Formats: sequence, C-alpha cells, structure tokens
Amino acid sequence: MPRVTRRLFVTGATACLAWPVGAQDDPWQAVAARAAGLDQCHALMVQQGGVTRLQSVFRGPALGRVVPVKSVSKTLVAALTGAALDRGELPSIEARLGDVAPALIPRGVDPRVAEITVEDLVTMQAGLERTSGVNYGGWISSRDWVADALSRPFVAEPGARMLYSTGSFHVLGAVLSAVSGESLLTLARERLGRPLGIDLPAWTRDPQGRYLGGNEMALSLPDMIRFGEMYRQGGRWNVTQVLSADWVARSLQTHTRSPFSGLDYGYGWFLGRAGRDDYALARGYGGQIICIVPSLDLTVAITSDPTRPARSGGYFGDLMGLIEDAILPVARDGMA
Repeated sequence: MPRVTRRLFVTGATACLAWPVGAQDDPWQAVAARAAGLDQCHALMVQQGGVTRLQSVFRGPALGRVVPVKSVSKTLVAALTGAALDRGELPSIEARLGDVAPALIPRGVDPRVAEITVEDLVTMQAGLERTSGVNYGGWISSRDWVADALSRPFVAEPGARMLYSTGSFHVLGAVLSAVSGESLLTLARERLGRPLGIDLPAWTRDPQGRYLGGNEMALSLPDMIRFGEMYRQGGRWNVTQVLSADWVARSLQTHTRSPFSGLDYGYGWFLGRAGRDDYALARGYGGQIICIVPSLDLTVAITSDPTRPARSGGYFGDLMGLIEDAILPVARDGMA
C-alpha cells in the first residue's frame, strides 16, 4: 500500500467524492481509490465474467481515447505471429529466418543469423545485442532498423536466454509482412482490429516504411480489455475464433524468464502467479498493462503516464501490488 501523504489523501478523497453515495461499501471502489493514489496511474478498467466491474479515469485522457501502449505492442505482434501460423503463412514456430525471410538478412553478417527462429524472436531469445535500453536511441537513428538489429554481435546463442529487445520484435514484424505480403498495420487492422471491433491508428515506421514492431501502437482502455478478453477466452471474441486455442495455450506457457522482473515469459506475455492463480501480463513502458487471470475469468487494463519510467522496484512494483493484493482478492470473493 502506498505511504499515506497529504497529496495521496487528497487525491484519494477527491476520487471517492466523485463516486455515488454508498460506493465506499463496494470493494471495487476501494480498489479504485488505491489506484487513484498512484500519481502515475491514469485509468483502470476491470472485467470479470465478461461484466465490467470497474472503470475509472483518475487523470489523463478520457476513457475512450487511444493512448500509446508502448511495449504492449509486442504482445499484439505476438498475436499476429499466431495469426500467421494459423493461416499457414509460417510453417512452424521453429521456422528459421534464413528459410522464411532470407531477403531481410544483411550481407556479411554472422551465419547464425539465418538460424534464428520465429520462436527466438517472439521470446526475445535471438542472442543478438539488445536494441532496447541505452541502445534504443542509436538503433532508431540507424538507416535500416532491421539490418541494424541483425548486424549486432551475438552475446548469447540463439534460444539460450531472454535479451529484452524491441529489435527482435521489429524483425518479427518484418517477417510477418514478408510472408503475408501485407504491412504490419494492415495485418493488425484486419486480423485483430476488425474481429475485435478495435480502431488501430497508424504508428511509427522505419526508414524502409515498415511499421515498428514492438512499440508505439495505440489503444483505448476498452480496446485493451477486448484484446485481453480474447486471450482469456482461448482466442475467441463473441462468435469469432480470432486466434487458435492452441496458439493461446502455447503463448501462456513458460518459454524463458525475464532477467529484469524475474517473471516468466511466454509468447509476448509475462507470466506470474499470486496465491493459487496464474496470470499473464502485457507490459509497456510507463505502466501500460493488460492482465488476464483465466482462473478468475478476469481481465484488467491499466494506462499510465507514458513519459515516466515504471521499474520493477518502483511504480511497476506498485502496480503489481495493486493487482496481486487488491484486485485479485476482490475478484476471488466475486467467484465465491
């Protein structure tokens, strides 16, 4: 629980005054009050059993406005990878870069680049030097983002360990465009946006015109809920099977582990456990989160200030406390 300061008290009290009389007796409003006390948190939405239990905007853009979701974009690109596999555009998750998209490989690079698999990319285990963190600025300043990412030195063998890198997902997005013949924007709109009823605006492109894989996409809070609900329901939204149940199941299995948060990682999802319940997280810089808890029929979406960091020992830790110590207990009571 955050330390109670005068600022926190006033923020929480103001938020409570905005709710109807008797709301203090609603445990979900207690959750909202705790979230309101986190000054980076913009908005929170919770659905359980397909019913909206909570939606609150504390600061920042209005509920239905699209906002940058940062690296939640990686989870969207992972979903598009599943869609490509479902359609047979990729022969398997073990397909090698040299077989499915050889034209993306720069001349003169380490021969191991051709051996990198789709699974290595979607789990960020390509083995190449990271393009995220302190390397991000130099990477996006390069003339060719795909070539730059694939020309970096190997710091691990492909498939050996997770190296958090937006470059891996940008290469993956380029692969998806190569095998489908469509831009990543078109794929996102047709394979996710259309069946989910989500409007996906265009986002950043690299010098070759490829849409950035793994960052800068934008969704509204209800859009984030819809995407999470589709995964929670085994790839189904309403009557449409958006992604195969097999892909969703494999996405939510552990394939590696984050060296930063200590959370396990599947295909685009961070994986954790609180008590008896497993959960999956799509996580973006600043504190953009989609969390699904299938055992509780629960989906949570959080948007935050995208200009401020959210480290595991700081604000992201506060959000994990909000989810594990406040939201999950109320959701469990709702299942009783």
